[in-house]
Amino acid sequence: MLQETYSHTMDIYHYLLEGFDPRLKDYPLMQSPIPMTTILLCYLFFVLYLGPRIMANRKPFQLKEAMIVYNFTLVALSIYIVYEFLMSGWATTYTWRCDPIDTSNSPQALRMIQVAWLFWFSKIIELMDTIFFVLRKKHGQITFLHIFHHSFMPWTWWWGVSYAPGGMGSFHAMINSSVHVIMYFYYGLSAAGPRFQKFLWWKKYMTAIQLIQFVLVSLHVTQYYFMDRCDYQYPLIIHLVWMYGTFFFVLFSNFWVQAYVKGKRLPKQDIKRCPNGTTVYTNGKHHENGNGVNHISPITTNGSAHYENGSTHMGKMKKA
Repeated sequence: MLQETYSHTMDIYHYLLEGFDPRLKDYPLMQSPIPMTTILLCYLFFVLYLGPRIMANRKPFQLKEAMIVYNFTLVALSIYIVYEFLMSGWATTYTWRCDPIDTSNSPQALRMIQVAWLFWFSKIIELMDTIFFVLRKKHGQITFLHIFHHSFMPWTWWWGVSYAPGGMGSFHAMINSSVHVIMYFYYGLSAAGPRFQKFLWWKKYMTAIQLIQFVLVSLHVTQYYFMDRCDYQYPLIIHLVWMYGTFFFVLFSNFWVQAYVKGKRLPKQDIKRCPNGTTVYTNGKHHENGNGVNHISPITTNGSAHYENGSTHMGKMKKA
């Protein structure tokens, strides 16, 4: 029985491998789903179990310089990815409606292959978001939404790149990278320190930008269902992208309501009495000079908290 099950499983596995785009065979981590899946399982093991236990009795790491370099590197990478998607079809030959995958070995088709792989690999790099949270002991940021997105996205996109690199199914990758240019720029400024906090007044609009992203993605693929004919080779990708856009729109909308409408994500205030009798409201932070400052909820971005002109910024921001 076990041998028969194993045999059927291997038959399905080899069948799936046969459908891979041969133009990707020489790209790193694209020969089999096993290395990619192993990386993601190790990521989940570290951020959910090993990392928190290693850091349990240790002080948080101060990773300011590393976070600045990391965030602005991703800004540059995301800009490059958007540019390559545009030059590979979206600003040249694509109609923005029913755009099939170019299966030739033309320079533009190979360019699309390259940027599709690079987009997927950028998702592996972005696993460092959560690693920073763990090392800086920002456990409140490691939510279900964060973990699910950072593990689900690279796993599904690996299959998408393997079968369908390019065409109308790549629209959401280009939009996602465009959003990440803005987001990682924000995170980079946030990590840079207090001097740059005055430039971060637009934090609340980041979640709105993410929501717009999901609306655009869903609307774009919805065209497919109203076309008399479309030669896009993998309709399953269209269905999955539509589900992806809709599902994450619901999740992020819920986050928006909880964070900005109901304010349920705001930590409770702790009231402390200073020796001079002054009442200080805190959220567990030490306040310099002994001044009574009402810090309800600092923005936390990649584990860095910031305040602007003494005002309080409420809520946490998620990434997509």
